[in-house]
Amino acid sequence: MPPFPWREAMAIGFGVLKLSSREFWALTPRELAAAIVGLTGRTSAPMDRAAFEDLARRYPDLESSP
Repeated sequence: MPPFPWREAMAIGFGVLKLSSREFWALTPRELAAAIVGLTGRTSAPMDRAAFEDLARRYPDLESSP
């Protein structure tokens, strides 16, 4: 899985949306994604089953101790 594209996200947040540092870092990932979609009109394809299973295998849920 590629790393999150922080450079591009910050370029959009600071350069295009003119957000302050405080405003940018207060955004949730969903809010940032919605802003990018609003600018570009693009959305990414939903995660397919194989990608989900790979993610679940790499980051399993931890069982909590009583």
